[in-house]
Amino acid sequence: MVVLKTSRELKAMREAGRISANALKLAGEAVEPGITTWEIDEIVRKYIEGQGAVPSFLGYGGFPASACISVNNVVIHGIPSKKCVVKKGDIVSIDIGAHFNGFHGDNAWTFPCGDISEEARALLDATRESLFEGIKMAKAGNRIGDIGSAVQRYVEARNYSVVRDFVGHGVGAKLHEDPSVPNFGTPGRGVRLLPGMTIAIEPMVNAGTYEVEILSDEWTTVTADGKLSAHFEHSVAITPDGPQILTLPDD
Repeated sequence: MVVLKTSRELKAMREAGRISANALKLAGEAVEPGITTWEIDEIVRKYIEGQGAVPSFLGYGGFPASACISVNNVVIHGIPSKKCVVKKGDIVSIDIGAHFNGFHGDNAWTFPCGDISEEARALLDATRESLFEGIKMAKAGNRIGDIGSAVQRYVEARNYSVVRDFVGHGVGAKLHEDPSVPNFGTPGRGVRLLPGMTIAIEPMVNAGTYEVEILSDEWTTVTADGKLSAHFEHSVAITPDGPQILTLPDD
C-alpha cells in the first residue's frame, strides 16, 4: 500500500533526509587512500547518533553496520571492514539512511578515491546523471515506469547496464515502503505518481552485464563479470510543484 505524506510529515522527512545527506557528505570527504571502510562507517554512525537520530541500516534485516560501503565491483550492501582498505583509483559507493522523528532519509553516492581511470569517471558521471533524469520524471500524474524508462534509456545509450535484481522503493515511516521503483521500465506503465508520495530513486549501474551475484555473507552483491559498478540515490517527494529532493545536505 502506498502511503501519502502530509505536509507535516514531509517536513519531518526533510529533517531525516538532511541528517542522512550530511552523513553521506562527511563519509565522502573521508574517502582517501589508506582509510578502511570500517573507519568510514564509524564516521557515519557517530554523526547520525550525534544528531539524535538512528542509523537506518544498523541491524536492519541483520545488517551489521550503519552504512553499506561498496568498493569497485561491489554493487551494493558492502559490509564495512577493518580489512577493506581504500586505495587510490578505487570508486567507493556509500549508502546511508537516518531515522529521525519517525521517518527515514535514504541516499547514496559513489565517490572517487583520488585520481580514477577515465572508464571509472565516465561510469560515475553517467550513473549520477541517470539519477537526475529519473528525478525529472517524478511528477504527479506520471507513472513509475516513466522514471525507470528515463534511467534505463540514459544508461543504455552509453553502453552501460542497469541492475535488475535490486530496485528503488518507497520511503517514509518505514525504510522500504511501496511502491518498488525499478531503474528500467516502460513509459506510462506502473503505479501512478500522486502528491504526497515519497520514493527513493537509486540507479545501480554496471560497466558490463547487469547480472549480479550475492556472496556467502548473504549481503555483499558484486557484478557477475567483475566489472565496475556505481550507485547514486536520493529520497524524493512527489508534489504539485514537481519533484522535491529530500536528501539535501546543509550548505
